[in-house]
Amino acid sequence: MDIKGILADARQHMEKAVESTKRELGGIRSGKASPSMLDGVKVEVYGQLMALNQVAQVSAPEPRLLLVTPFDKGQAKAVEKAIREADLGLDPSSQGHLIRVPLPSMNEQRRKELVKITHKFAEDGRIAIRHARTEGREKLKALKGVSEDDVKHAEKDIQKIHDDFIHKIEDLLKVKEAEIMEV
Repeated sequence: MDIKGILADARQHMEKAVESTKRELGGIRSGKASPSMLDGVKVEVYGQLMALNQVAQVSAPEPRLLLVTPFDKGQAKAVEKAIREADLGLDPSSQGHLIRVPLPSMNEQRRKELVKITHKFAEDGRIAIRHARTEGREKLKALKGVSEDDVKHAEKDIQKIHDDFIHKIEDLLKVKEAEIMEV
C-alpha cells in the first residue's frame, strides 16, 4: 500500500466513525419525535427478533407523537409490547392496527442524563477517529522505500484529516446538546 492508499484508508475509517456517531446521536430522544428513535427496538415476530422498521412503518406526524403502522395487522400487539419493553420511557397505545406513541415531556434531570449519554457517544466517535489515525501512522512507518520527508508530510496530512473529523464530531455534539436542552 502506498501513502495515498493509507491516507484514503484512514479517511474512510474516520468517516465511518462520524457516521456511526451520527446514527447513535440520532437515536437519542430530544424534545421532538423522530422515527429513528425506535431504530433500536426489536420485535419478536414469526419466532425471531426483527428490527421494528422491518415489521412496521414509523412516522412522526406531530412533534410529540410517533405513529407505528405494522405491515402485518396481526403483529400490532407484539410491536406495542416491544416498544413498551424497549426501556425508552414510552407508553404506546394501540388503536386497531395503528399504534400511537406519545412522547412525554422531559424534565431537567432527564435532559442532563441524555446530555451525558451524548457526550459518551461523541467520545466513542473521537476514540474511533484517534484509532484510525494511529493505525495510519503505524502503516506509514512500516512503509519501505519511502523517504522520511514523505512519511513526515503524510503524518501531517493524517493529523489534519484527524482534526477535521474530530471537529465534525464536536459540531454534531453541540447541535444534539442544544436540541436536548431546548425546552
